[in-house]
Amino acid sequence: MLVVADRQIPFLRGVLEPYADVVYLDGGSISPADVKHADALLVRTRTQCDSALLQASQVRFVGSATIGTDHFDIPWLESQKISWANAPGCNANAVTQYVVAALLTIAVRHGISLEGKVLGVVGVGAVGARVAVAAKILGMKVLLNDPPRVEREGRRCGCEGINSLLRQCDFITFHTPLTTEGKHPTWRMANGSFLSKLSPHTWLINSSRGSVVDNTALRIALRSNSISGAVLDVWEDEPNNIDQELLNLLEIGTPHIAGYSVEGKANGTSQIVQALARNLAIEDLQKWSVPSEVLNAIPGGVVQIDADKGSDELVLHEAVMHSYDIISDDATLRQDTTSFEDQRSHYSYRREFPAFTVELRNAQPSLVTKVKGLGFKVCLLS
Repeated sequence: MLVVADRQIPFLRGVLEPYADVVYLDGGSISPADVKHADALLVRTRTQCDSALLQASQVRFVGSATIGTDHFDIPWLESQKISWANAPGCNANAVTQYVVAALLTIAVRHGISLEGKVLGVVGVGAVGARVAVAAKILGMKVLLNDPPRVEREGRRCGCEGINSLLRQCDFITFHTPLTTEGKHPTWRMANGSFLSKLSPHTWLINSSRGSVVDNTALRIALRSNSISGAVLDVWEDEPNNIDQELLNLLEIGTPHIAGYSVEGKANGTSQIVQALARNLAIEDLQKWSVPSEVLNAIPGGVVQIDADKGSDELVLHEAVMHSYDIISDDATLRQDTTSFEDQRSHYSYRREFPAFTVELRNAQPSLVTKVKGLGFKVCLLS
C-alpha cells in the first residue's frame, strides 16, 4: 500500500509506516505523477484534489487534516468512487482562542468594554458555536446567522436573518465554509452592499476563508471609515498576493494560523488517520489518536495576575495573551508578506487555554467565572 502525504501534517510521521509505504511531499506541489500509484492521499488546504490531480491515479481515499473542503472537488471524487474525509471541528477551540484574543486586543487598545456589546456570528457550525459560547462568557450579547441550519432545524437553532444581525452588531465574525453554488453561497458574501449595512462602530473579524470577505470592498470600507476596523487571518489570493494596502488598514492581520494550536493539529491528524484506517481496513489505527505525552511535551504555562490592576478586559487580555500573542503574529506578517506561506509552514503551534494556569489575586467572583469559563485552570492567591 502506498500513501502520499503533505509533509506539513503534524504528528503523522511513523504512524502509518508499519502498514504502508509513505511518501511525504510539499502539499502545494503534489503532482499527478506523485499520486499515480498511490492508494491514499493525505493533504491540507494547499492541495487541490480534483480530476487534474487524480484522474490517472489509483487513489481510493483522500483525507484533509483540516475543517475545510473547498480544495476538494467532491462531486468528481464521488463520481469516481474515491472516498474522502476532512476533520470537522478539529480546530474549533483554537479559532475560538484567536477570536477571543482579537476581541480583547481591540477592547484594550480602544478602551472598549465588551460587556453588553453585540457579536454577530455568521456560520454556526462547530467553530461558530464555540465562539458564541466564549463571547457570552466575556459578557457579550450574541446574534447567530446560518441559513442552512435554519433550513434543517427551523427557528429552534436560534438564528436570525442577516440584515437584522448587521443592523445590531458591534462586532461580526465569520465561520462559514467557502461555497460558490447552492442557495446560500458564501463567496464574497461580505461585499460592498453587505458592508454598507454595518454601522461605523462595527468591527469585522474573518478567520474562515479569505474569499468570504471581498477584500477590495473591505479596503474601501476601511479607507472611508465606514466601519471601525477589521481583523483578517485569511485572505483572497493567499499565499502569494497579500493586499499590502489592506494589511496597513487592518487592526490585526495574520497568515492563516487561527486554527494552529497543538491540540487542533493533533485532532485533525487523528481524525484523518482514523478515517483512512476505516477506509483501508487497518484495524489497529481505527481508534488511534496523537498520544497525550506528545502533546504535553509542548508546555503551557502559569501566569500571575493582580485583578486590582484594571478592568476585566485588561485582566482577561493579559491571561489570553500569555496563552497566545496574536500581536506577535501580526507583527511578523507586517514585516514580510512575501513569506506568508513560510510563516504558516514553520509556525510554532500554541497550546489552548486549558494548558495554562492563571493565578489570580484580588479577583471578584464574576471575573473568576469568566477566566474559568474560557477554559483556563485558575488558582486564587491570597
